[in-house]
Amino acid sequence: MSRLGRCLAAGLLAGASLGLSGCVVGTVVGAAVDVGVEVVKVPFKVGKGIYDVMKDDAPDKTKAADAGAKPKE
Repeated sequence: MSRLGRCLAAGLLAGASLGLSGCVVGTVVGAAVDVGVEVVKVPFKVGKGIYDVMKDDAPDKTKAADAGAKPKE
């Protein structure tokens, strides 16, 4: 391969590397943001699960009271 051919090949490789670096950075930043969002969602999911468990265990006093109550006239 001639010297000019090697220089063109090296230049093309360098240009392609610089062109693709933006895509790599975008992918890394996108992945980091996705992980960050999921980490922020976890406490809310846990809190909702705890709330649902506690809500289902508590007796519903209003339905029990209404079942035996006479309608108001």
